[in-house]
Amino acid sequence: MKIIFAGTPDFAATALQALIDSQHEIIAVYTQPDRKAGRGQKLTASPVKNLALEHGLPVYQPENFKSSTEQGLAAQAELKALNADVMVVAAYGLILPQAVLDMPKYGCLNIHASILPRWRGAAPIQRAILAGDAESGVTIMQMAKGLDTGDMLLIERCEISENDNATALHDKLAVLGAKAICKVLENEQSLQDYQAKRQVQDESLTNYAEKIAKQEARIDWTQSAEQIHRHIRAFNPVPVAFFDILSDVEKAQHNPAQQSQNTAVRVWQAEIFHAENHHEKAVGTIVALSKQGVVVQCGEQSLILLTQLQWAGGKPLDAGQIFQSQKLQLGQVLA
Repeated sequence: MKIIFAGTPDFAATALQALIDSQHEIIAVYTQPDRKAGRGQKLTASPVKNLALEHGLPVYQPENFKSSTEQGLAAQAELKALNADVMVVAAYGLILPQAVLDMPKYGCLNIHASILPRWRGAAPIQRAILAGDAESGVTIMQMAKGLDTGDMLLIERCEISENDNATALHDKLAVLGAKAICKVLENEQSLQDYQAKRQVQDESLTNYAEKIAKQEARIDWTQSAEQIHRHIRAFNPVPVAFFDILSDVEKAQHNPAQQSQNTAVRVWQAEIFHAENHHEKAVGTIVALSKQGVVVQCGEQSLILLTQLQWAGGKPLDAGQIFQSQKLQLGQVLA
């Protein structure tokens, strides 16, 4: 079949590679326009674009497909002229109007990183971890107008382990999604069969996975260690869980008054800590400090062991390096 692929990040690139390796013909690859990134703010191509160029595939990067703009209408006409059998969409990041969804012979299929309708929206991986879900998966969906509302063609599931962070779960689902779309698109008859057996989503089971806000990553020590552990895992690698400590600042010249400033410390890794004998302290208090990590009092009489931290301007430190740095003290209260 003649396939148009639309996607932007690594998650999508994994699926694109699988389709490149299949017997199908990738006639066009759509991805978001190059964006400024990094300290130098240089224009950077997406992982999907880089992969497509490596394989000599034609790349299209429209700003939008809006029918209300000349640019959008031109992009629609360009896509229609490709005369594709099907369009595969994975984390593309642009809204496709109904006119575009109807252009390919078999419509547009989306690879969504959750078991629909459990998590619709922008951040299903992080929200699943935060909620303590025991499993996640991917849904191959027939795209329709609305946010992740289309009929489901195939669901593939995987376990969320107690140590999976967003990176680990992302990688699991990327591979699972690539296999799932290839299963649906094994051949034209296979696609027709899946579409004939499509299932409507149960609206009563819908949850919306809102986009992650940076401030959400702040740790709330009044929560249980289990909740905080999920919090740290969900926000690794972006935006990274953090807490504040008060650090002394050098006295200003000719000013005897001492100033202080809040310093954010990122938490990359942690474990739930179990202690046989423990006298509960105020939440956020460091109750133990060793080469194994930093034990902090959490809500519900629970403890968490912080094993990898990063101070502003520095590199992540493991448990032994944290202990040697003496940046934290026993009894200190973290904000």
